[in-house]
Amino acid sequence: MKVQTYHAVFRKDDGWWIGWVEEIPGVNSQGKTKTELLKNLSSTLREALEMNREDAGALA
Repeated sequence: MKVQTYHAVFRKDDGWWIGWVEEIPGVNSQGKTKTELLKNLSSTLREALEMNREDAGALA
């Protein structure tokens, strides 16, 4: 299985860490710490990819 790499952009804003994945529109999240943000962002990415798979399967 090929491992896919994604690029996360993140920054601190008003006490919160915010971030998004450049390659997948709508994949964004926030967290009180950088670690929490990365955990949330990873979860959001997995959910988005699963929804995309389901949509593609429904169209096939």
